[in-house]
Amino acid sequence: MLQKLHIQNYAIIDEIEISFSSQLNIITGETGAGKSILMGALSLILGERADTSVLLKNDKKCFIEGFFKVDNKKEVLSFLKDNELDEETELVLRREIASNGKSRAFINDTPATLQQMKQLASLLVDLHQQFDTLELGDTDFQREVLDALANNSSKLEAYQTIYKQWLQGTKELLELQQQKASFNKEADYNQFLFDELNELSLKENELEDLDAELKMLSNSEGIKTTLSKVYFDLKESELPVVTLLKQLVNQLNTYSSYHPDLNAVIERLKSSQIEIQDIADDVDRINDAVNYDEKRIEFINERITIGYKLLKKHGVQTTNELLQLQHELEQKLQAVLNIDDAIINKEKQVSNLQAEANNLAQEISKARNKQVKPLEEKVNTLLVQVGMPNAKLKVEIKETALNNFGKDNIEFLFDANKSNRFEPIRKVASGGELSRLMLCIKSLVAQSINLPTMIFDEIDTGISGEAAKQVGSIMKGLASNRQIICITHQPQIAGKANNHFFVYKEIKDDAVKTNIRLLNEDERILAIAQMLSGEKPSSAALESAREMMN
Repeated sequence: MLQKLHIQNYAIIDEIEISFSSQLNIITGETGAGKSILMGALSLILGERADTSVLLKNDKKCFIEGFFKVDNKKEVLSFLKDNELDEETELVLRREIASNGKSRAFINDTPATLQQMKQLASLLVDLHQQFDTLELGDTDFQREVLDALANNSSKLEAYQTIYKQWLQGTKELLELQQQKASFNKEADYNQFLFDELNELSLKENELEDLDAELKMLSNSEGIKTTLSKVYFDLKESELPVVTLLKQLVNQLNTYSSYHPDLNAVIERLKSSQIEIQDIADDVDRINDAVNYDEKRIEFINERITIGYKLLKKHGVQTTNELLQLQHELEQKLQAVLNIDDAIINKEKQVSNLQAEANNLAQEISKARNKQVKPLEEKVNTLLVQVGMPNAKLKVEIKETALNNFGKDNIEFLFDANKSNRFEPIRKVASGGELSRLMLCIKSLVAQSINLPTMIFDEIDTGISGEAAKQVGSIMKGLASNRQIICITHQPQIAGKANNHFFVYKEIKDDAVKTNIRLLNEDERILAIAQMLSGEKPSSAALESAREMMN
């Protein structure tokens, strides 16, 4: 509930403060007195954008403050908590506009974004202005009306979660299918490359090892000749090196006791003899292993030729690089097989999500359809009450493809003259008809949503007499459970007020200023009588004003 509105240095308002009743607050005043200026100021704390032209004095900043009573409203407290804002019994929304045009927003004295302020204000206030009746022809608004009456909020939240998952899953499935198509284009070529490498069946460093072996086999004759000569010189010549070393050891042994260093020399010669013996044995073994093998040379040449062609083909230098390439090709081929499984799993997931979304959408549709007849009957009854006895509302729901709000296309149809030809509201209803129709619908919706404050800015345009009286009665009924603030030109509506405010212009410091005051009972009678018959009301007008108030 909006308890108090404080405005300073806005348009032609110097400074005013208004304390509102918790029930029906009526604001009246002559055309041009500044009623719309009040609404402009109020809209700033509801999150609308600011304009520097609203500054009364360019050397002073403008500020508007709204003091709201929250009454532990769950949605408001949840918003404050989620946005790390102070939770207090009184909620203060403030806008400041500096002379340079810079605008700042505050929630409970904490700086906030305009979007935060707008979102919070939507939980506190429904501001209906004269031209807002145009949204009555908007299918989104019409859907919101049915959903409010059907209490579809939690169902819609659950549905939209699943619907978004379904859309995301459908997108991922399409990407997998496109990926598979791309894989399939490359799969045959990749398979050919892999088979080529797999058939050669290379081992780590094989080409390098084969190259070394080929060089050895190609020079095997020379290697064997040299090895045979080395072995011969070491062990089988007329004076082999091994035998010579043995003789030298024997010769030195004769004199080993005469010189202390000879024993060390003898031991070294013995070690050399043993080492030369081992070398000779290794040379003999290597010699036996080296054999010219024409078939082996032919095999190696053929394998190296194929291997080198593949090195050149793939632009790599080593066997291990070819093996790495073979591994990568194998992974790509495996991915082709895996993607089929991924597509099957994703199709199953998408199908399940679609089925779940369909079921939830069906529940939402069922709840909406259940509200159609009661809505039509109640609105049509209220239309008679507000002076439109020949007008009828008809709600049409057609099934469509799944969308963010279910699978319904909702259209409000209207017949103003009992012609039985129902057309979309936006095509056939006049401004006055729209205003009254909107009030009838909002009075029903207000019973389904916990909105503490509703503000109507000249919604009564185009009506008078009994219709205006009935509009006042509807507003009075609405005000029994919530705060209503209404700017009106109709005396029949003004007569229903709990608090009646009068907006007027005055000369102050040689300048025209807008001001507002709360009227007492006698002032109310006079103001309503003036609305009936002019500046100097007759006694009949005064009597009519008393009757309207009673």
